[in-house]
Amino acid sequence: MRGQFGSRERTKEAIAGYLFLSPWIIGFIFITGGPILVTLILSFTQYDLVSAPRFVGLRNYVTMFTHDQLFWQSLKVTALYTVGLLPALLVISLLFAILLNRKLPGMSTMRTIYYLPSILPSVATTFVWAWVLNPDFGVFNSFIRGLLGVAGPRWLGSAQWVIPSFLMMSIWGSIGPTMVIFLAGMQGIPEQLYEAARVDGASNVRQFFSITLPMLSPVILFNLIMSLIGSFQVFTGTYLLTQGGPNYASYFYVFYLYKNAFTQFKMGYASALAWVMFLIILACTMVVLRSSSIWVYYQSDKSDKK
Repeated sequence: MRGQFGSRERTKEAIAGYLFLSPWIIGFIFITGGPILVTLILSFTQYDLVSAPRFVGLRNYVTMFTHDQLFWQSLKVTALYTVGLLPALLVISLLFAILLNRKLPGMSTMRTIYYLPSILPSVATTFVWAWVLNPDFGVFNSFIRGLLGVAGPRWLGSAQWVIPSFLMMSIWGSIGPTMVIFLAGMQGIPEQLYEAARVDGASNVRQFFSITLPMLSPVILFNLIMSLIGSFQVFTGTYLLTQGGPNYASYFYVFYLYKNAFTQFKMGYASALAWVMFLIILACTMVVLRSSSIWVYYQSDKSDKK
């Protein structure tokens, strides 16, 4: 009887749990999961939103990889941007987290100030950066002319400087969340480790490389993966400021996907582009996760081995 009663209670708890989860499950099926499945089907069709989808098999993918030069250009631009963004964002965010981890007066206010850019509207901040980077009267070039007496770069109007310009904008807007996650990870490191290191005569640099970095490696892994995923989704800046120019130097992948879907109404081809991007992000994420066994330190793993 007691076993039947316990089984009945577990069933009631399971039903209650699924009832509480049902809004999320229904939302995922109809808002996220359903459209994802539809895009997979549409990627094998020719569809322009007006006529019915027409099945074309693998033609979208074959065209993409063999005849579409803009696909390769957008992939190249996005790859260059990603390679430049990830190390810079992680290193700068970690440095700010170290500075803001000190117990000094007003540190909470400083943390809020550094986090503030990440909650500002992206469209507004994009136009602010357009003013800052203006080659004629922008803040940067005015400072360069006043300090060095030479004309500054054309920034967004130069094929050579447009990617560095986007990197500055992205790092400024993304440093807040990445820094906060690093800061939370640093505050979770036991203080006893640093006390023991100081007793042994370890310098601050030695403590950083022997304690802080190993203990932060799971946090670095998380920030790396999230930044990697985000770097493939750059859109607002290139849409509002450059439209992929100059000379396709800022023709990011998501912008090219948007152009196919909502300018040329090639929904089938845009769906194929979306799935290729998904597979690229998945492959890059799997490589990072597989490599984590070499450089990520998990204290529980060390305890299990003992």
